[in-house]
Amino acid sequence: MSGFREPGFADRQKAAQEARKNLLNKFKSQPGPDDPAVAAKRAEREALAAKRAEAKAAREAEKAEQKRREEEAKAAEAARIAREAEEAEAQRAALEAEQKAKRDARYAARKAKRK
Repeated sequence: MSGFREPGFADRQKAAQEARKNLLNKFKSQPGPDDPAVAAKRAEREALAAKRAEAKAAREAEKAEQKRREEEAKAAEAARIAREAEEAEAQRAALEAEQKAKRDARYAARKAKRK
């Protein structure tokens, strides 16, 4: 059984050169930008990006519609509150007028009784 042999400088240099060569071969073996497979992948990515953009636009439109509906609801609620306040004020004014009329009638009755 042979023992472990420490790799020398030449061995390490040769291994590095082979690694660089393998890396270069791997890079060269990749398809170019005009290859049909690369063009198909690019088209697929572009279609996916367009689909995402369309979905995002739809989501933003839905958000805008929801916000518009909420604003309408708030405006309707504010109008209802204002209308109720106005009705309450009118009712209070009518009650005060009725009470004043009763008071005036009692006062007039007292005055008429003394004469």
